[in-house]
Amino acid sequence: MARSESGRTVYSWGWGDFGRLGHGDHNDMLIPHPIRALEGLMIQQVACGDSHCLSVTMDKLVLSWGHNKNGELGLGTTEDSLLPQKIQKFEGIPVKMVAAGAEHSVAVTEDGNLYGWGWGRYGNLGLGDRNDRLLPQKVTIDDYKITLVACGWRHTICVSSSGGLYSYGWGKYGQLGHGDFEDHLVPRKVETLIDKFISQVSGGWRHSMALTSSGQLFGWGWNKFGQIGVGNNLDCWSPMQVNFPYDQKVHQVSCGWRHTIAVTESGNVYSWGRGANGQLGNGEIKDRNVPTIIEAFSVDGSSGQYIETSKPCPSSGKSSSSISDRYAIVPHETASGSGRGDDGYETSVPESDVMI
Repeated sequence: MARSESGRTVYSWGWGDFGRLGHGDHNDMLIPHPIRALEGLMIQQVACGDSHCLSVTMDKLVLSWGHNKNGELGLGTTEDSLLPQKIQKFEGIPVKMVAAGAEHSVAVTEDGNLYGWGWGRYGNLGLGDRNDRLLPQKVTIDDYKITLVACGWRHTICVSSSGGLYSYGWGKYGQLGHGDFEDHLVPRKVETLIDKFISQVSGGWRHSMALTSSGQLFGWGWNKFGQIGVGNNLDCWSPMQVNFPYDQKVHQVSCGWRHTIAVTESGNVYSWGRGANGQLGNGEIKDRNVPTIIEAFSVDGSSGQYIETSKPCPSSGKSSSSISDRYAIVPHETASGSGRGDDGYETSVPESDVMI
């Protein structure tokens, strides 16, 4: 899913079962199509779970659609929705951002409150039990206001206004970072990073990443394919720093299912973890357990510099591509007349307007 930079249009494509694309049916879409039900709304943010989606409007309203077996849409029912619907629970409560796990959802309000709903079997809602919730329910985290939140498959990570990192939910692979492999039913502070100010977080299937305000990147959790990026393939229950060539500072990080991608302040893009299907973008089909540069997107290209391996976790002892290869073909929201495909949609890349 993608939204235009202006927020006027949201596009979706791919597998359409459960109505997850928001087009009012179960059909798959092979190219991006605008979600007509969102027309007229200015969309600030979108988030995707396994089979459901969320969006926040610039008026701070929340809409949801798709699969709803466990109440992840927050509509008070367990019926799927083929079209975006407003979550009435947030009427009068301005929402800042949302995030989606496999079958659970979370939101942070403008006044710093955290809410969770949907599937709660592993404590991933942070409400002190393993029950599902059909409506958003407020989560208590000490007396701090929350500024950021991210979801893994079955766990949740959030950041307080003081830069403190909290996590809860499924912990079997150490993805919570608390020095154990246990589930945690309420938010708990990650003590290893207590002296760091966390500015960004991301959750993978079973691993987590956190970026500090000084540009340091830390990873922990499941590491079978090297997705933590610390030079080994051992699971880790505490955050470990990820090293980059020339000690580059990191600007942005995002977790995939079993791999991770980061952008440095130098303008380079790195990937690591599972690479068997080419998802690392480095021209190879093999796994990497340290950050490897993606030349097509990077200022420096590959110098082949050795990246020092991080210390073992305490718990466990050149390729290029064309523009058409790099970008999705997304309809231009203001285009008219020419350059349209057989289905009537613009087939040129609106590089200045699309934010993925």
